[in-house]
Amino acid sequence: MRSYASAVIEAPVDTVWAAVRDFDGLPVWHPAIASSEIEDGLAAASVGCVRRLQLADGGEVRERLVSLDDVARSYTYEFVTSPFPVRSYRSTIHVLPVTASGHSFVEWCADFDADADVEAEMDRTFAQGVYATGLKGLAAHLSR
Repeated sequence: MRSYASAVIEAPVDTVWAAVRDFDGLPVWHPAIASSEIEDGLAAASVGCVRRLQLADGGEVRERLVSLDDVARSYTYEFVTSPFPVRSYRSTIHVLPVTASGHSFVEWCADFDADADVEAEMDRTFAQGVYATGLKGLAAHLSR
């Protein structure tokens, strides 16, 4: 299953990438994330580091940074532990320039496996509840 959301953000690509790139920075712009901590004292840009996210609803997610590409302005991460009934979850966030306007195009997606009875619900949760909500929060944060 693939969940996907995208948005055009009215800010230059380097500004958007600087906000998104901080693997420990989700609480700054994502309204559903209460706090983040990188485990084991590693740097947030260290491939293999694990971030522990406290969700606004009290849940906890641990995610491992799988790749970070400053040239392509993207990173990929996977669940280590989560409250979601999914398997093999791997997500990528990618920031691209909109050359005609000087704005940025941001896409956020994940591929995962889930049982058939929860697949549609998990797609909505990730695409709308996590990614679209996060992209709206990112746009609001950068417009201040």
